[in-house]
Amino acid sequence: MSSSQTDNVRNIGIMAHIDAGKTTTTERILFYSGRVHRLGDVDHGTAAMDWMPQEKERGITIQSAATTCLWNSHQINIIDTPGHVDFTAEVERSLRVLDGAVAVFCAVGGVEPQSETVWHQADKYNVPRIAFVNKMDRQGADYPHVIDMMRDMLGAKPLSVILPIGNGSSFCGIIDVIGGHALYFDETSHGSKFTHEDIPEENLDDYNAAKDILWESTAMLDESAMDDYCKGTLSPERVTQLLRKGTIEGTFVPVLCGAALKNIGIQQLMDAIVDWLPAPSELPPIPAHRKDGSSVNVRRSTDESFSALVFKVQCDPHLGRLAFMRVYSGSIADGQHVLNNTTGRKDRLTRLVRMHANKRTHLDRVAAGDIAAAGLKDVATGDTLTFPDMPLILESIEFPDPVIQMAIEPMSTSDDKALNDALESLATEDPSFRVGIDEESGQTLIKGMGELHLEIIASRIQREKGVKVRTGKPQVSYRESISSSASGSGEFRRSIQGRGHFGNAVLRVEPADSGIEFVNLLKDKEFPDHFTEAVERGIMGSVGAGPLAGYPVDGIRVELQEAALHETDSSETGYAYAGAMALRECLRNGKPVLKEPVMRLDIICPSDYVGEVIGDVNARRGSVLNMEPMGEVQSIKARVPLAELFGYSSALRSLTQGRAGFSMQFHDYARIAENITRRLLEQMGITSIK
Repeated sequence: MSSSQTDNVRNIGIMAHIDAGKTTTTERILFYSGRVHRLGDVDHGTAAMDWMPQEKERGITIQSAATTCLWNSHQINIIDTPGHVDFTAEVERSLRVLDGAVAVFCAVGGVEPQSETVWHQADKYNVPRIAFVNKMDRQGADYPHVIDMMRDMLGAKPLSVILPIGNGSSFCGIIDVIGGHALYFDETSHGSKFTHEDIPEENLDDYNAAKDILWESTAMLDESAMDDYCKGTLSPERVTQLLRKGTIEGTFVPVLCGAALKNIGIQQLMDAIVDWLPAPSELPPIPAHRKDGSSVNVRRSTDESFSALVFKVQCDPHLGRLAFMRVYSGSIADGQHVLNNTTGRKDRLTRLVRMHANKRTHLDRVAAGDIAAAGLKDVATGDTLTFPDMPLILESIEFPDPVIQMAIEPMSTSDDKALNDALESLATEDPSFRVGIDEESGQTLIKGMGELHLEIIASRIQREKGVKVRTGKPQVSYRESISSSASGSGEFRRSIQGRGHFGNAVLRVEPADSGIEFVNLLKDKEFPDHFTEAVERGIMGSVGAGPLAGYPVDGIRVELQEAALHETDSSETGYAYAGAMALRECLRNGKPVLKEPVMRLDIICPSDYVGEVIGDVNARRGSVLNMEPMGEVQSIKARVPLAELFGYSSALRSLTQGRAGFSMQFHDYARIAENITRRLLEQMGITSIK
């Protein structure tokens, strides 16, 4: 792909809260571009992008799905991402490799919890965005309120480039603020045809206000444009150019609106993707580092040597293990050899394909700007691929730790190996899914981001791998910390294989909000750095199991205050052991406590049932953070421990006669009250500190 060709490429993601209409929007994009020839429907399980059986049954996106279409002579590579909090990792890895994103908001719900999460994930990777306010045809749709929520809750600067004509049942068309006309869509052609008409008189005030803001905001990006604006001669074409500049720089976010299910406003969204989101060549170079640790910036050009990042691994039943990769520089042909810079192994690129959900098209070559998949034997998410003679490592992808676990076992003992193989395969695909063994019972534990996540994993094992399984009750993944500062020392003296090993360390540990922080406070500047690093390694190697119940340690600051040397036997092994011993003593002396995952709960509830819902939240050790009226319903935001939310969906339906809905996302780890900690430890059969 030449540089001129990459200018006509857009790599974008569709991101939103669950049920905002991402997949329906993607289906309309594919239909109007001619990529598919019939409209898919999420509710009827006919959406092309929701190809998994579990997605068709539940009407939600579980795995990110890639596809490609053409619009106005531009190639648009699209990744449709999940909106459920349990599958946030899918959004994380997609945004890492995308050049732009379309944030879809429900016109009724506005900025919902997962909307915030994915928005801040996009902030993390500096992804330029446009916004699409969907479902303007729903009762309670409020376009101005969504704009205000974007400004107040996301810190964005939204610029309306499309306005609705009516809302709810009266929604019938849209206003193009730049073009200065109204658009009405023909239902008989599924919205493929639309007409340009004069703006209705009752909408002129809103149009003029939006135009003034749009013209002024874009003019501020350029001195000559500001002169034209002051003279009243700033043209719509110049505004469009400046909108592109401001969007790519992140100065503002163009906002469009419509109703994907009613086929209104999608073509204008496709125009916006082409007009305002960046081509790969317009973005800054990718930071990377060589094996020697030196930094290098990789230009997004076909003139550079080949480099690509593996952002997803999928076990295809026909093609075997497929590695989804974003090519950042250079080009490569099917059959060429690559170096996996993470493992140091060489592999041959085979079965090079472009994906359309679970379908594929063979490719002879891929180049900078492409998103494709290839058969590779030994790869994982976050691996960097280059030619063997040009090794370098691109920035990888970080994923959150699981917050919930449950036991799993095969129905038949003869399926033990098949289950282990299935779990290994799924863990390769999903970096937020982990597998472990309970040391006391010997049971296999699967760990994930929520009940639904683990439920889908169990379903896939049975459907895709053909292994019938039993699962236990989901359990919370707790953390351990300390409630007061404490000191401890460790000294290691031992002869190993005829050589003496010595290490000595005195530590002080203090409570912290989260994470593990190591600070070197040694006054002896002559103490060797490699021994200090060994103490740190010993500490970090010991935080996997705390003194109370063996859960990982979180939220401590560790200070190395003293360390002694031996004339002949000081060794890195000795100091690593000494650091571990000192840390264990500190944790025992620091009044250890349990911490539990706390979820942010967002409930939409009819006003008649608010009292019952709040009472139930309080009974679950939760606290209400905020209440806000939204028409005839109330929006309730609360913090509730995850341990109290198992089965909450059924309980909420029962309380409100099925009229309330909720979503939740991980908020933080919080210390558990002493009486509840004692009860939990008793249930685990623990009576003393380990």
